[in-house]
Amino acid sequence: MSKHLLLCFLFFLSFSQLLLSSCFSFSNSTKIYPHGQALALLQLKNSFSIKKSQSDYCEFPSYPKTEYWKEGSDCCSWDGVTCDLVTGNVIELDLSCSWLFGTIHSNSTLFRFSHLQRLNLAFNNFSGSSVLDGFGRFSSLTHLNLSISGFSGLISPEISHLSNLVSLDLSQNWDAEFAPHGFDSLVQNLAKLQKLHLGGISISSVFPNSLLNRSSLISLDLSWCGLHGRFLDHHDIHLPKLQLLYLWGNNNLSGNFPRFRENNSLMELDLSYTNFSGELPASMGNLKSLRTLYLYNCQFSGSIPASMGNLTQITSLRLQSNHFSGQIPNVFNNLRNLITLHLSYNNLSGQIPPSIGNLTNLYFIYLSHNKLTGSIGEFQFHSLERIDLSMNELHGSIPSSIFELVNLSSLYLSSNNLNAVLETSKFEKLRNLNDLDLSNNILSLTMSSNSNSMLPNIDNIDLSNNNISGILSWNMGNDTLRYLNLSYNSISGFEMLPWKSMQILDLHSNFLQGPLPTPPNSTSFFSVSHNKLSGEISLLVCKASSIEILDLSHNNLSGMLPYCLGNFSKDLFVLNLGRNQFHGTIPQTFLKGNSIRTLDFNNNQLESLVPRSLIICRELEVLDLGNNKINDTFPHWLGALPKLQVLVLRSNRFHGHIGFSKIKSPFMNLRILDLAHNDFEGDLPEMYLRSLKATMNVDEGNMTRMYMGEDDYYYQDSITLTIKGLEIEFVKILNTFTTIDLSSNKFQKEIPDCIGNLNSLRGLNLSHNYLTGHIPLSFKNLKMLESLDLSSNKLSGRIPQELTNLTFLEVLNISQNHLNGFIPQGSQFQTFGNDSYYGNPGLCGFPLSKRCTTDEVLEPSQEIEAEFESEFDWKITLMGYGCGLVIGFSLGCLIFLS
Repeated sequence: MSKHLLLCFLFFLSFSQLLLSSCFSFSNSTKIYPHGQALALLQLKNSFSIKKSQSDYCEFPSYPKTEYWKEGSDCCSWDGVTCDLVTGNVIELDLSCSWLFGTIHSNSTLFRFSHLQRLNLAFNNFSGSSVLDGFGRFSSLTHLNLSISGFSGLISPEISHLSNLVSLDLSQNWDAEFAPHGFDSLVQNLAKLQKLHLGGISISSVFPNSLLNRSSLISLDLSWCGLHGRFLDHHDIHLPKLQLLYLWGNNNLSGNFPRFRENNSLMELDLSYTNFSGELPASMGNLKSLRTLYLYNCQFSGSIPASMGNLTQITSLRLQSNHFSGQIPNVFNNLRNLITLHLSYNNLSGQIPPSIGNLTNLYFIYLSHNKLTGSIGEFQFHSLERIDLSMNELHGSIPSSIFELVNLSSLYLSSNNLNAVLETSKFEKLRNLNDLDLSNNILSLTMSSNSNSMLPNIDNIDLSNNNISGILSWNMGNDTLRYLNLSYNSISGFEMLPWKSMQILDLHSNFLQGPLPTPPNSTSFFSVSHNKLSGEISLLVCKASSIEILDLSHNNLSGMLPYCLGNFSKDLFVLNLGRNQFHGTIPQTFLKGNSIRTLDFNNNQLESLVPRSLIICRELEVLDLGNNKINDTFPHWLGALPKLQVLVLRSNRFHGHIGFSKIKSPFMNLRILDLAHNDFEGDLPEMYLRSLKATMNVDEGNMTRMYMGEDDYYYQDSITLTIKGLEIEFVKILNTFTTIDLSSNKFQKEIPDCIGNLNSLRGLNLSHNYLTGHIPLSFKNLKMLESLDLSSNKLSGRIPQELTNLTFLEVLNISQNHLNGFIPQGSQFQTFGNDSYYGNPGLCGFPLSKRCTTDEVLEPSQEIEAEFESEFDWKITLMGYGCGLVIGFSLGCLIFLS
């Protein structure tokens, strides 16, 4: 007996020594025996650097695990390392969230741990690494997690040889992809998989329906993988263990809503951003374990089934941005666990179900952009944090229970028909409110006297387009308010503008009277346009040194402009002072390196010269000096501004010849030019007209159509032009719109042929000048032209028949000239009336009452071309004399006809 005990003791002692020494020596063989593991792990550690930011997205607290690996200690006790208790082999390596940064190479000691059963490298940054063949050699591996770790390139097909894998997660390695048929091999070979997460990996394959036969499958994430084709239709899905199914982000994957049998375990289903369509089946009520259902941004339609009331475990229901119609079923008394309800951007109608107000755990409700009617019901519980019922047809007052929601952070009720008088004292309990949008309703507002502490955390308030009137003594959100929009009301004034953090203050389109209010110094956007403000601009405005957009247009402001307006803010990119009564000069100094994009001084009484300092405004796109008293010659030096698109100098006292420019290609981006109603004289500026590249060969099909200024908060440039004979204010300027107006000047001589090169031009007005000669045949190239006004000149000859090819032409005015001959027929010319032609006694034909003689009906283009080519005609005449009159005449006719 004692011998047996002694043998057992000796065996235990020798085994313990083997186990203790297993981590302290190294072998050069491919496989690592227990005594070489420590050095291999230390080599692995040293192949990476440590950067905390590389694990920023970790779901758990992160720390550098390898920093605690020390030579001379038991490696089986190191963070993230697990060894087999019998053999001492490392069988699990969890280095997730370890701040690792570096590349895994094919000779990495990582691949020597052949006994690994679990490997987790998630939430690190192995940028430049690919999923190498070495990962496929861990024959005992059951769990592999390489998610969110910066892997890229082709995934080795060796991965599909890991036949023991139960869990594979390669998700959110956005630049990684499977080789052709690599994904199919993986699905076919890994028969034991319970968890397969490949979200964000490029698969570019049809959905493998064979996956739906894997009864062992618990979690499947194939989101954003480039799947296409059609998901399994008309078959019940029988995966009794499946708890998670993510297919979102596969825009070309179509199908109907999957049908699940009753004995399912599904807890999370996400089909968002796919092309799934059709109606939701009543069988969705079988998903009784479901907690999250995300179907947003799909093509589902029809009504929401009442069987949704069976989803008693659901916490988040997001069906927004589909085509659902009909009423919202009143089944929410059963959905007691619901936290988020999102049904926005559909065609839902009827009233909001009253049972929604009874949800004790509801935090977020979004029902915006539907056709809901009726009044808003009361909310019985105070859990709500966000309410969005905007863009519906709701009416009545705002329920009093909303003002009891002490946790409310966002309230959006805009664009309804709500009609009520709001007392600011009602907001007293909403101390956590950050965002308030009640715009586009029929609400009025009364200010309570003790509102100093109202809305202490408010950031954004939009009450625009309501019935708010009178002088406001506003003092809510004094310390925190950054955005306030009170535009389109009837407010006549403020007792003060008390806000310390204001950035965007929009008061335009009210009845503000008296002097200009001074914006808070922190303001970046300030608009008081379309009011009745009077008096001068105070120098205090220039203290708002962060201002980017300053719009004081459409008021009765007067006096001289402060000298500081051009240089008080390095961030200023819009200065709009148009349609006031300012006099004196335009600011003469601008900051070097300024950001000014728009300068609008239109319709004032400004005089003197165009300031030469504008030449340093290299970002300038819009310059509107129209309707003033500026007495200057043409500012040719503006042609050097590389981004100038709109130049309006109309109705001033500009004079002289426009002449030539020393700049090689002036005004290359100019597409709106208005010099009308000045005293320019001499030839039309042919050099400048040849240089207007922005009006030539514009490929609108490949352009993103947008309005100028569209990316500047919600400010957009506007302009007043004479278009099609009418003075029109364009409240937005489309980036494809082009027009030239040189009317009502003293230009002389012929119209240059080069205008025909401006083939993207929409409007051309040369009327009320002293132009002579013919209408250029090159005008036939102006295929996009919608309006042509050549009236009140001294043009002669015939109207080119080729102008009938201008199929977009809506307005033609060639009246009060000396034109003669037959009026071309066909296409748009059939729509023009007598007004287009009167004052030309020599014209005949429809729509005029004067009939044409035989000579007048002769093809106009022949005669015009003959007159244009007089020099060539002379050569043909000489040829006729040399070779015989008949031959010469015939050859001349052939050339004309060609």
